[in-house]
Amino acid sequence: MIGRWLFGLALTAAVGAMATASQPLSGVSDAAITDGGLVRSLSDFGFFADANAQIPASGVIPYRLNTPLFSDGAEKLRFLYLPPGAQAAANGEGLLSLPVGAALIKTFAFRQDGERRLIETRVLLHRADGWVALPYQWDEAQQEARLVIAGARLTVATPAGETISYRVPNKNQCKECHGLGGAVIPIGPKARNLSGEWLASLVSAGKMDQMPQVAASLPLWEAREGEPAAAVARAYLDVNCAHCHRPGATASNSGLDLRWEQDDAHAIGIGKRPVAAGRGSGGHEFDIVPGRSDASILVHRMKSLEGGVAMPELGKSTVDEEGVAAVERWIGGM
Repeated sequence: MIGRWLFGLALTAAVGAMATASQPLSGVSDAAITDGGLVRSLSDFGFFADANAQIPASGVIPYRLNTPLFSDGAEKLRFLYLPPGAQAAANGEGLLSLPVGAALIKTFAFRQDGERRLIETRVLLHRADGWVALPYQWDEAQQEARLVIAGARLTVATPAGETISYRVPNKNQCKECHGLGGAVIPIGPKARNLSGEWLASLVSAGKMDQMPQVAASLPLWEAREGEPAAAVARAYLDVNCAHCHRPGATASNSGLDLRWEQDDAHAIGIGKRPVAAGRGSGGHEFDIVPGRSDASILVHRMKSLEGGVAMPELGKSTVDEEGVAAVERWIGGM
């Protein structure tokens, strides 16, 4: 509850800043976003008034996702920047359509001895020729993040008490999750996975053209125990798996389509045999066996950390026990 209250304060401040037409954007560099070069330091963008505390500059808007992507238990701080005078456009309940010059900023952090340590910040920049994904690694002093084209490996302790080799992705690996039809696209900011209050604040501040029409929002992850098992599991799979397991994406050859909007049982894996049955199947015959999570390939791969078996393939050094439990509850109730 404290976290949501603090987020609400940040949102109120951000909306207030947007609504004050005479207020400058505190030095956000539109040129750094759009000019096409490889910006070497995160500070060159001007996204933060206080980078160490992750306090955004005016015009940089914090947001959260109802159901977030799991990344070894990392805390994530998400921000949206829209250039002056520009608007996001509603696209039904799907991804917001963001104008050229927009940026999405996501910082990953872990707690060490009770203190938050910033690990990396990933940015998605919308340039005239499309979206560009760039990874930045934070220094030991927690004052600056530098571009790491080749990625990095860091030793961190997770909230579960595990010590892992955490991977900062290289520039090309970003495309493995953000690739669709050969182009890089955002993943997270879909209207169905954002709060109605946050979306309404964009509309009222003139930062979005209209309120998106959302038939059913993804449930809040922290309130999942009170939600239908199917909604929780399908939301988890949509956020954690569907960016690859969907038509046109990097794992489309699996035949699985795990998007929230997909309502064909076979497409989401129920009674579906794998396209290629290798060791990743664990000797099981079907992706999902109703009532039998122990016989379902999908759960087997979620529980694995073995290379070539574990799913997802990137951004995972630990098993998401809560995510596994949510999917097992769904399958068990079929």
